[in-house]
Amino acid sequence: MKISNYLKPGDIIPELVASSKMEVLEELASKVIERNMSINREQLVAVLREREKLGSTGIGDGVALPHAKLQSAENIIVVFGRSIKGVPFESLDGKPAHLFFLLVAQGEQFSAHLRLLAHISRMLKNPQLRAQLLEAGDVEAIDRIIREQDEKS
Repeated sequence: MKISNYLKPGDIIPELVASSKMEVLEELASKVIERNMSINREQLVAVLREREKLGSTGIGDGVALPHAKLQSAENIIVVFGRSIKGVPFESLDGKPAHLFFLLVAQGEQFSAHLRLLAHISRMLKNPQLRAQLLEAGDVEAIDRIIREQDEKS
């Protein structure tokens, strides 16, 4: 399963404005809505917040994978955001998160959603890849890095 099948350059935020966990969720949700007008922003943010109450999606090493099941999502949606300075995200290692992949899927897409989350998680265990994503100069560079990594996986 390839991230690039779902993530397009228009779905990448090269520098998040957000400085808190909830602001990150709201900013990523806004990007989802830009490209998927059928989704209700408030509903998406509420579902993301509820998911975070179950346990932080900050997996450590500067990575967070917020995700939600939403019936109004027509397909799996992936949005990427980056914060160079980092955002406190209640991550497992207690460190700020810098790289965020938000996934939204319908309940019926649960299996594909989990496979994609696992793929992204495995991919981001690579410290060189994380460094490349942090150092990338713009959206095109981030997109290229993710596509190149997809081809290796």
